Parts: sequence; structure tokens; C-alpha cells
Amino acid sequence: MDFDDLPEVKGMPQGCAWGVFDRDGKKDLLGTLNLLTTDVVKAACSEARDGVSISLNWPLNAMGFPMPGRMQPVHKQVTLKEIGLSEGAGWDDEIHFNTQLSSQWDSLVHWHHQPSGLAYNGIEVTKEGLAASNTASNTTPTLDHWHAAGGLVARGVLIDFKEWAEKKARSEGKTGDDAIAHPLDGHRITVEDIETIAEDQGVEFRHGDVLIIRTGLTEYLQAPTPELFAKLQGAKISGGGLPYSFHSPLDFFYFLFLTAAGAQANCDLLVHGTVETAKWLWNKHFAAVAGDAWAFESLPPVKEDGSAATHNDLVLHPWLLAMFGMPIGELWDLKALSAHCKASGRYSFLLSSAPLNIPGLIGSPPNALAIF
Repeated sequence: MDFDDLPEVKGMPQGCAWGVFDRDGKKDLLGTLNLLTTDVVKAACSEARDGVSISLNWPLNAMGFPMPGRMQPVHKQVTLKEIGLSEGAGWDDEIHFNTQLSSQWDSLVHWHHQPSGLAYNGIEVTKEGLAASNTASNTTPTLDHWHAAGGLVARGVLIDFKEWAEKKARSEGKTGDDAIAHPLDGHRITVEDIETIAEDQGVEFRHGDVLIIRTGLTEYLQAPTPELFAKLQGAKISGGGLPYSFHSPLDFFYFLFLTAAGAQANCDLLVHGTVETAKWLWNKHFAAVAGDAWAFESLPPVKEDGSAATHNDLVLHPWLLAMFGMPIGELWDLKALSAHCKASGRYSFLLSSAPLNIPGLIGSPPNALAIF
């Protein structure tokens, strides 16, 4: 069912998919993962024929600088003797980390439809609900529900924007820095861009695909240079004045780091956040989307008149997570995948992903593999 044909949901904009996947009087908690039918998964498995497996998981500690409100991971190694478990030689370890600081899935409760405050399928999320002792009693659309569905097994498709843009620049005679597609140069990737790259790569989208877009950002964030910080910290909106009211650390962070020069510009080279983009993503019937930047959509968001907005005005996050039930993957490590796709000429593959399994899981490392 396409965007314009979705049934009306009272009080919500046209295109809201609440109730579409409900069955037997029960509220759905999986969203677009329901598109991964037996036939879709079986077809996806045919992509695995070369015996090549590539991890898409950035190290948990790879972020080269702190982000407000999100702790750096703490990894503690202890001997079995230290914790009183055994006198024998051996080790345990403990990890404390924020699930949003490295490769991750955003669950369907990570960002809500802001006017209503509701998550996917009209569900009101509370701390008490998220604290369910087991997944069977968890009525919120969190990532632990994926395990009952067998995790995510799908056909993945890489749209390698960085490789495509640099090849295009070289064909135009550009050299040196002019031929580098830097992920902080402020281009917003449009649907037209995605379709052009897909055609150039020889890829046709299918129902149930996972769309993955590479900009190269994690490759810069892992080893930040003075040039990178100059691009981040030198950002400003033309016309004078501050674009944001600083209501939270994230507002300040987006102003300081994620605003590039010019009213139409953005710092984060990713998908242009518009309702038309959301409509296209739904109509392609993707099971999920992912990328290698800190948000699937470009930051900061912009208003319809092109002026800067705050993070509360995100477009794709509420449409995808809250209204479609479409998971978003961020900060994935796509460098090795890009190299293999370029060398093999294949940009589709079997994608597997199994998030952590604990009730009420809001975000998780994807534990994602691309298999050729």
C-alpha cells in the first residue's frame, strides 16, 4: 500500500501507517520488518554466493570526540580471582556504554511523533513500560522484539554516494581536494541522487530491501583532524543571528558542530529530510534504512523556507520511526563494504543483523554482516 493510499489515522497526517501491520486485534511492534516475509528472506539469501562476509560494525570506542549527554564506553577487564569466581587463571569483562555513540539501530521508540508525543503505532512510552522484566510482557516497540522474528535477514543495497560523487568529480576534470566528496561540505542527498546512483551501480530496489547510504563520515570521525574540527567549528548560518534557542545540550551541539555556511547548507552529508523523501522511502517499501553518519537525515534540519531549524524539527526521524515503524541505522562502518562492492561490481548482498537481546532495548549495536 503506497503512502497516499494508507488509511486515515485520526489526528495524524496522511501517510501515518499506524495499524497497517496489526493482526488479530494486537498492536504491531515490528513495523516495516513485517515486510521480511519468507519469500523475501529466501530471495535475499540468494545474494550469498561468493563466500565473503564483511562486518559493518564500527568499534564501540571509535568516536574521536565526546558528544553531549552520551558517555564514552567504559570497558573493564577483571580476573576471575578478583571477582571471587575462581582461583583458576581466566578473565571476565564488563562494558558500560551508550547505544547511540557507535554503530546502532534506532528502535521505534527512540524518536516520537513530537506533536502527540507518541511512538510507533500510537503507543505511549513510559519508563515503567520499558522496564518490563521480559520481552513477552513488553508492549513497547523496542529492539528485543526482533528476536522472536528471527532478527533481521534481508537484501541490503549500498548506495555509495562518496564513491559516486568522487568519480563524477574526476570525470569533470577535478583533482586534489576538489575531487573529494567530504561528508561535511553540506550537500543534502536527494531522492534524485539516490536513484541516479542506483542506476549507475546497476541496482534495482525490491520490496523488503534495507537501504544503506555511504558518505564516509565515520572514516573522518574515527581519526579527526584539524581540518575536520575547522569544518565543524567554523560553521555558521548566513544572515547573522543564532539559528537556535538552546533548550538542551543537543541544541547547542547542533549549532556548534552541525551547521555549515549558508542558509541552505548542512554539516552532515546525508539524506534531505523532507516529507517527499519520507513518501519515497515508504513507497519503495524498505524494511529499514541505514548509513554511516550520526543521523540518516541531514543535520541540522531545515524548515520549508530553507531556514535552519532545531533538532525538534527533524523530519525523517518522526516519519520513519514513529509513523512508519521503519528502523534507522546510524554510524555504520561502510568503508570495507564500499571497497568490496567497487571491486566486485555488486552493490546488493545478504544482510544479517541481531541486536542485543534485553527487554525494553531502545538502541543497540547492529551486529550487522554483509554476505556476498
